[in-house]
Formats: sequence, C-alpha cells, structure tokens
Amino acid sequence: MELSFNDIKKLQVINLNDGKNLGKVCNIIFFYPENTIKGFVATGGKCFKFSREEQFIPLSEVVRIGEDVVLVKDGKGKNCPPPPPPGRGMGCSPGIGGGQRRDMSDYE
Repeated sequence: MELSFNDIKKLQVINLNDGKNLGKVCNIIFFYPENTIKGFVATGGKCFKFSREEQFIPLSEVVRIGEDVVLVKDGKGKNCPPPPPPGRGMGCSPGIGGGQRRDMSDYE
C-alpha cells in the first residue's frame, strides 16, 4: 500500500489500549539525511478547536497504518512535539513555528 502525506494526514489516530481517539495526523517528523521517519504529530481528539493539544507519537508506538486509521499501542506520546531545530517550525497550528523565513544557507 502506498500513501502520500495528504492521505496520511486525513487518518484518525486510535489508542489500542483504551480505544480513545487521539485526533488526526497533522504532521510527520523524519530525519532528512537518513530518510527515516521519527513519528507523527496528532492534533487533539474530541475537544474544541482552540483547546486541542498536539502530541508527538513515536513510530515505535505505531502498530498499523490502515486505510482509514492509524493504530498505536501506547498512545501516551508527549503532550507536545519534539523541539524543532532553531529557526524551523513544525506545528500544525498557525501560531506554532514562528513563521520565520529561511536563509539560502539553510538549503545547502
């Protein structure tokens, strides 16, 4: 099965331990030179949009990625994603990440 980022970010994240909906995948964190995925960032479950918390779910907790859901074994994750490198944003909310422009030296 081949999935693009647009397909993955529509998926719900479900905790297998208690059946709770942890929200939708909103971001994927990966290491660039090694081309390995570190984990997912999921945005809140059944809350109001303003009070949703983002949580980082490491790839080691992912049991299965299906057609309509991502199943995780622990699902506790962390209440916030891992800190991004300086000057680079990562969150899904408009207020997260700073919105700073990159310098051309970042691309080399």
